[in-house]
Amino acid sequence: MKHVPQTDVNVTDFEDHCWKGVMSEETLKVYEAYRRETVIKGNVTLLAVDLFASVFPSGPLPVLEAIKENPRSCGIHAWEAQPVIDRLLTIVRVANRPVIYSTDAAGHKQATNRNIGPVGTAPDPADFEIAAQFAPHPEDVIIRKQRASVFFGTNLLQELESRSTETLVLCGETTSGCVRATAVDAYSHGFHVVVIEDAVFDRSLLNHQVSLFDLHHKYADVMNLGEFERKFADRR
Repeated sequence: MKHVPQTDVNVTDFEDHCWKGVMSEETLKVYEAYRRETVIKGNVTLLAVDLFASVFPSGPLPVLEAIKENPRSCGIHAWEAQPVIDRLLTIVRVANRPVIYSTDAAGHKQATNRNIGPVGTAPDPADFEIAAQFAPHPEDVIIRKQRASVFFGTNLLQELESRSTETLVLCGETTSGCVRATAVDAYSHGFHVVVIEDAVFDRSLLNHQVSLFDLHHKYADVMNLGEFERKFADRR
């Protein structure tokens, strides 16, 4: 999509996201060239990135407390995203659009350099089970990955092309890690990318905010669930 002139864009709406108050006026000025209309194009596929049972705590716990339960937990940020993800899955399924899940492959290589547990300790396979509240339906596809991007070393590209996907919608975790890596690769493969702001999360709120800001301006249209639902309904 071509950039529209700045005067034709509602600048307040384009920047009305979780990074408000984090980015300086100078930074916003530098990024003016990226301002544009945010859209949903053609056929939509939803990719739920790494909705592991281990990232969702037993309650709305601060991250430092939640990682005592499980070091993979994203604490309150994951807890708050749950109803949004559930609603997003429903919206896409009601429209008969495909849902794809990612999870880690058995004997996987680490997605990042983060150390969890003693050196040489094998990861617990239960940590990578998809959370029961988001259990895949029989018609859904599960992609098993070895690196941060769901595209790397998998058949995701072929799955999307077989469904004539034009817009890839992302939810899940973490915003600064696997979500970001997947979004950049999706853009590089020529897909229009939409990241649902309140359906992605991270252990660090600042990382979440900065990553979404950068994705929104360079590689993806960041939308909250309400905006996505309106635009998705309008295009059908």
